[in-house]
Amino acid sequence: MKHPERLILILGDQLDLQSSALRDINPKSDQIIMIESANEAQYVWTHKAKIALFLSAMRHFAVELEKQGYPLTYIKSSPLSIVEVLREQIQNNKVKRLVCIEPGEWRLKQALEALAKDLGIELEMREDEHFYCSRQEFVEWAANKKEFRLEYFYRLMRKRHNILVDREGNPEGGQWNFDQDNRKPYAKKGPGIIDAPASFEVDAITQEVLDWVQKTYPDHPGSLDVFNWPVTREQAVQALEYFVEYRLRNFGVYQDAMWTDTPFGWHSILSSALNLKLLNPREVVNAVLVAWRKYSLDLSTIEGFIRQILGWREFVRGMYYLDMPKMAQDNYYQHQRPLPKWYWNGQTQMACMKDAIGQTLQYGYAHHIQRLMVTGNFALLAEILPQEVCEWYLAIYVDAIEWVELPNTAGMALFANGGRFTSKPYIASGAYIKRMSNYCGSCKYKPEVRYGEDACPITTLYWNFLIKHRDQFEASPRTRLMTANLKRISDEDQKEITLHAQKILNHLDDL
Repeated sequence: MKHPERLILILGDQLDLQSSALRDINPKSDQIIMIESANEAQYVWTHKAKIALFLSAMRHFAVELEKQGYPLTYIKSSPLSIVEVLREQIQNNKVKRLVCIEPGEWRLKQALEALAKDLGIELEMREDEHFYCSRQEFVEWAANKKEFRLEYFYRLMRKRHNILVDREGNPEGGQWNFDQDNRKPYAKKGPGIIDAPASFEVDAITQEVLDWVQKTYPDHPGSLDVFNWPVTREQAVQALEYFVEYRLRNFGVYQDAMWTDTPFGWHSILSSALNLKLLNPREVVNAVLVAWRKYSLDLSTIEGFIRQILGWREFVRGMYYLDMPKMAQDNYYQHQRPLPKWYWNGQTQMACMKDAIGQTLQYGYAHHIQRLMVTGNFALLAEILPQEVCEWYLAIYVDAIEWVELPNTAGMALFANGGRFTSKPYIASGAYIKRMSNYCGSCKYKPEVRYGEDACPITTLYWNFLIKHRDQFEASPRTRLMTANLKRISDEDQKEITLHAQKILNHLDDL
């Protein structure tokens, strides 16, 4: 083949045969390029399972492209960055035009734009049509708003896409939000029998990747022993069908519940397939709506699930592009402490953290309450530097791509942007974790004790945080009730809390 007129870049999280990047491809004059870059695996200290998931999914997608006759250059295991490989390819092949879908990472988007400018080539960065809400639609919705709240955006999405609304645009069931029905813990005896997530056979491509990752990144965190993620479009569809058939029915009521040795609960485990673009959110929502009617499922479960896909997922993507690059530097409370070492190995005496981090290291997965109210809650209360926490989340979870990880971590879990799109810091004492899990029963620390050797560090740090930021919490009706509880604690006890909190903060690695 002569030198291609256009190079079409497919990134590792854009594995969609319906992608607009492929829409007008001319096999005679265009060339697709996919790049495995060691730089992406080492940019943060990435979980082995995350590296393996991306590489296996990319290699399976490459096979599918070639099967359908697309012209493909596939660069395996390059020590160079994506941009450095592209530079070589463009210069060697005298390429005049580069086509790609807008990356889900600001850093890479800026680097591609700088590359095109430097080489004097045309860059056509196309809209990512995977999402319900386009970048421009979100900008228009956000214009002139002083506050950005999910609820109003979510209602707009429901009406615009005619999802769970009647002909007049009113919400199904008479209310927009059934959140209060979806916050129950498991029974005291435990969750009972939960249908396991769909499982997938490790084929030759995936096995080769697993062996290579283990050999190449032996010191990276995490395990490959139980790798069970969908790596093809076919497997992703199977995972969706399995979820709506067997697991959706109890998703809603128990979506916030936690229990030892129950890493997946009733959750869908579809986020990695969605974020790799092996699944489209529209087909996920449609499948859930069909299951609702077919199995007469509770509306609260259906609404709770759809709110996460149609609402929150779309909302945080919009906020990411709206607020970058500032979002990555935000540090509202000016926290500076380093991330405790046990975030990387799970070796802590706190049962809740040990379990949430332990399963994260094993699977590369924890559900949203474990991320928000256990590992995230502790990181905020322990005054850890937001950038270190965000790097950990990006590294350690298989579904973490920056557009979704950064707003959830910096904006929601850490309040690093001062509440730009959340109405309060999401903090809680050990009492919340005790209510929503069985973690505290096996822990050396006591969630009801506020200070002293037996005190739960989360409880101590929670009250310390409220004491330290009392004025901020008093100023908001959403948080005033939290500081009202401080009035029930004597001044002497508050001093003891502060002293014990300082001791904890100075020895975080020893917890």
